[in-house]
Amino acid sequence: MRTHVSQYMAGGGLLLGLMACSGDSLNVVNLNNPDVARAYATPAGVEAVVAGLGVQLFNPQRATESVNTQARILSGENIASVANFGMAARSVIPRSVISNELGNDNQVGNLANFNNFSRVGRTASNAVAAVNRLATTGQTIGSPAQDARARAFGFYILGQSLANLALAYDSAAIVTPATPSDQVPGLSGAAQVGAAAMLMLDSAIAIANSAAASSGANGFPLPTTWISGVAVTRDQFVRLARSYKARIRAGNARTPAARAAVDWAAVIADATNGITADFTVSLGGTTGWSAGYDFSTMYQPGGWHAIPYFYYGMTDVSGAYEAWLATPVSNRRAFIITTPDRRWPTGATRAGQQAQAPTVALAPGVYFRNRPAGEDVPLVGPGDSQYDHRRYGVQWLNVVTGLYTEMSKTEMDMLAAEGYIRTGNLPAAITLVNVTRARNGLDPIGNVASATVAYSTDRATCVPQVPVAPSFTTTACGSLLEAMKYEKRMETAFTGYFIWMADNRGWGDLVEGTPVEWPVPYQEMQARQNQPYYNGTNRAPRGTYGF
Repeated sequence: MRTHVSQYMAGGGLLLGLMACSGDSLNVVNLNNPDVARAYATPAGVEAVVAGLGVQLFNPQRATESVNTQARILSGENIASVANFGMAARSVIPRSVISNELGNDNQVGNLANFNNFSRVGRTASNAVAAVNRLATTGQTIGSPAQDARARAFGFYILGQSLANLALAYDSAAIVTPATPSDQVPGLSGAAQVGAAAMLMLDSAIAIANSAAASSGANGFPLPTTWISGVAVTRDQFVRLARSYKARIRAGNARTPAARAAVDWAAVIADATNGITADFTVSLGGTTGWSAGYDFSTMYQPGGWHAIPYFYYGMTDVSGAYEAWLATPVSNRRAFIITTPDRRWPTGATRAGQQAQAPTVALAPGVYFRNRPAGEDVPLVGPGDSQYDHRRYGVQWLNVVTGLYTEMSKTEMDMLAAEGYIRTGNLPAAITLVNVTRARNGLDPIGNVASATVAYSTDRATCVPQVPVAPSFTTTACGSLLEAMKYEKRMETAFTGYFIWMADNRGWGDLVEGTPVEWPVPYQEMQARQNQPYYNGTNRAPRGTYGF
């Protein structure tokens, strides 16, 4: 018996109304209502649904109106002065709760990802169930391999959809291919949603590794349209799924205690058997794939983006970052960063640094530029900055078309390195951390007795330089742990989904009072027969750096 009104029928995101009638019912089929069985009835139709899942998942992750845009601000990855997309509101320090009141200023962005990922998760579930139904009647999409490819990809997208909900929201509904398409499950906590996501990815891996996946034609690799521009082989698919498992297992923790309790042996196993090179996708042009904020909006001058100094400033070796920390927050102003890190511009003057990047197209391997002074939008206090992240500048100048880094190899290396640190294998961690340090001109980390003691005492070369307790107005050379965190921040900035936010809350590094998760949007609670809605009040305490 139907006990709920479905909000996510076949990916349509519709609220259906039930009407009670007296007397005889009319035996008329209303074809305006979603009919999941009919929509997924043909093999070609099922595969067409599966083929469209990738873009439905990818584009909302980096849409301008999303919790990910807000999370980039809250985690210190980004800062902006414009009011659009909640950016100015989330940039304010001291932080405030996430309002979930009716008509709140950020209601569109707070809801968008919840709806997007719930919808694509439901669509993926329905698609896998449809392939399973075809098999019960002796039908196939084309071959056992083609069926396995569709089922594996459906589980892969479902796992990521649930994972994205778990990373950002305190609760969500868990759907699987066994969930009837006209049923809305109750809400489950983020930990349970994350665990379900891992099971879905396990299913994707198991199917891809099955004998059926290589039996017949049109199996792996995936068509290039399924993940834009990438013909993913079966081995690559399994490695991708394991990489997402590593990201989710570590990232779903909300506190340092929860992060410490993660199964780090499992993270190491997945990360070291994950991707072997940066995973990039083709955006723009006729692909239909986009990264609305990372690839486009943040490249507009006039307050749409800047690099705040809280975490990025740790690269400075001149003492300017330390002086910035010692200045009262409301009086802090932009300063020139001097660093041996080649991802940053070189030079002792602003003019010298600006001369290296006359356009937003930076040299290969350079991620940051000192922007033209005429594009400055001075922000009060800690938001004042001279720097922009311009890793995708070439793509911006190419009519917002080109490769986007969805997942970096360094992300996996640093997840493994964190696992090695937490399990006491410091030499293995050092080896991984030194890979990107060497590539970017930083001094190598040698043998250390502990992951939490300074790896160097040379303030002229050591990176990062971190605030020191109890005043947090001076700095010292960082530890192996801090070097790992620094490398991960530099290489994951404006990649993936929710990475900085997940890491900084789990490491205990957020600015005091920063919300660590979003509440279930009030619109969803109203749709669930007027369940009470609430604000997002789970916030970070004062953390590692005293921010």
